[in-house]
Amino acid sequence: MRYLTFSQPGDAAPRLGVLRDGRVLDISTLPTGPNGQVPPTSLLELVHQGPAGWRRASQWLDAATSSQAKSYRTDEVRWHAPIPRPAKNVFCVGRNFLTHIEEGARARGEAVKLPAAPVFFTKAPTSVIGPNDDVPWDRSATQQVDWEAELGVIIGVTGRNIPRATALDHVFGYTVINDVSARDLQKNHFQFFKGKSLDGFCPIGPLVVTADEFGDPHAKRVMLRVNGVDKQDGNTRDMIFPLDALIASLSHGLTLEAGDIIACGTPDGVGFARTPPEFLQDGDVMETEIAGIGTMRNRIVAHS
Repeated sequence: MRYLTFSQPGDAAPRLGVLRDGRVLDISTLPTGPNGQVPPTSLLELVHQGPAGWRRASQWLDAATSSQAKSYRTDEVRWHAPIPRPAKNVFCVGRNFLTHIEEGARARGEAVKLPAAPVFFTKAPTSVIGPNDDVPWDRSATQQVDWEAELGVIIGVTGRNIPRATALDHVFGYTVINDVSARDLQKNHFQFFKGKSLDGFCPIGPLVVTADEFGDPHAKRVMLRVNGVDKQDGNTRDMIFPLDALIASLSHGLTLEAGDIIACGTPDGVGFARTPPEFLQDGDVMETEIAGIGTMRNRIVAHS
């Protein structure tokens, strides 16, 4: 299934939808399902129903006809982040592509050093915006806004000390994340959190593709363009720590809950490591794309 969260003009309340045959099907308008099943009102509600609930929803939606629910053209709705306000910070992974580590080392004049364990940090829930929303750039806070295209993972089954062998069984689905970063804040504060968590610095979307449909998460092309110019073009097969290893490591002594979001790291091509360095400017448009999911288009809008 290819789920999204959307709203309509004149009704800002987010609702759950499915992308089918190029149209957005409004799940809330489906008739009552088998055994009195009521449509979930949000993606998070569906995730919390667990694998049995996901299967029921999939079977119900597969059986539904186009005449049983309202649907809209994709340009008739506003696309929201799939989980508009995550319950917790977004978990992120730094330094997870060799080429990204190499370019960063060159930019800093340092030797290449691979991490012995995954590098985890987080982004605040207030940083999350939708796949077509403007990214607000507070010029009084940062002058070095950068891009990072990443595969996003939605945890579906709560767990702690999850074995690597069964880690992918805990995944509900996959999405696109742009880990927008304030590089000067990262440098000034000697850590990632502040520079990664400014308001609007975490576009997510446009869809969440369920794990059964997405296929192997370690063989997906990751791309980013700025004003139509290619900046990043990598593949998740080049992650130093693949997703099953990330989940096993992150959950060691730390409970991952249904609805948690993980961003898996970015390939090379980020702005700060270019010669000369490149940073986003007012009006620039980022297109962040992952094969099998879709493309986000976010414009930088400056204010003071």
